[in-house]
Amino acid sequence: MSGALGDHPLARQFNALDPLQILDAIQLPGWFPTGRVMALNSYENRVYQIELEDADGALRTVVGKFYRPGRWSRAAIEDEHDFLFDLADARVPVVLPLPLGDDEDETLGELSGAAAGIYFSLFPRVSGRPPEELTDGQLAELGALLARLHTVGEAHDAPDRPALDPTTYGWDNLAFLLENRLIPEAARDAFAGTVEAVLRAMEPLFAGVPTHRIHGDCHKGNLLDTGRGLTLLDFDDLVIGPAVQDVWLLAPAPDADGHRQRLRIADAYRAERDFDPRWLRLVEPLRSLRMIHFSTWIARRFDDPIFRRTFDHFGTVRYWQDETSALREQLARGWADPGDDFAG
Repeated sequence: MSGALGDHPLARQFNALDPLQILDAIQLPGWFPTGRVMALNSYENRVYQIELEDADGALRTVVGKFYRPGRWSRAAIEDEHDFLFDLADARVPVVLPLPLGDDEDETLGELSGAAAGIYFSLFPRVSGRPPEELTDGQLAELGALLARLHTVGEAHDAPDRPALDPTTYGWDNLAFLLENRLIPEAARDAFAGTVEAVLRAMEPLFAGVPTHRIHGDCHKGNLLDTGRGLTLLDFDDLVIGPAVQDVWLLAPAPDADGHRQRLRIADAYRAERDFDPRWLRLVEPLRSLRMIHFSTWIARRFDDPIFRRTFDHFGTVRYWQDETSALREQLARGWADPGDDFAG
């Protein structure tokens, strides 16, 4: 399967990462692994909680993130780290990667031996919990945070990160699925025709909308309530995209309450940075792109045992028929201009 982990020369090493390899990789100056390692939930990468000890017996816990080989280049991961440091400099609450040696700027490591080419980073463990439901006050807090995040995002480029648009997340994904014959013949034409109709309908709405560095996957699961406010986590999906992508993922419901929550975020955003109400027309198109991209993401990863266990229904005729129906419902919603409802 072209583009799948199974095609990558490091697939076996990545799937077989073990605690000894992880502990051998730790190079945090003055700190040494105690041997306690716990795997954390993650599909895309391999993430571990690791206990360290210094020469005086003090303990600390870090989170080790081992990047899936073939997904991001070293330069693309460095784009992620650069964005995090830019955000911290602007007092946007994020978790910074730790320096791995005497050079404070070296935050990206690489495994050795047969696993050379698998990159990793270490992050401090931050105490807190994800919010269960976002209050109106937290929605306003997030609107202001996103405005600051995007002001930083437009200040510099991320040259090795992809764009989020109908071509990259839509047409390119459809081409991958069709060229690799990943859709059963009984469902192929209906799915392809529906995706094509959805993409043609949304393309005019993206014209003229500014893009810049954004979080890209800014849902509630990537927030941490520390008791002192909300911290933004996991910038692994950093892309060059429209601001509204980060807004709608925080308030994803397609109903009236979801729309009200998005307006709350946008109102607070506008207090610090421009937010054109017409950008909200992209909510349903972006949701559709996420659906298309999600199916392609599973297809690209399906040689990974974790994906086969988790998405055991993937690839069946019923799976693709359900996806086709969901995309037709998206198209039927209509993508009207919500500007008349914009507060302010």
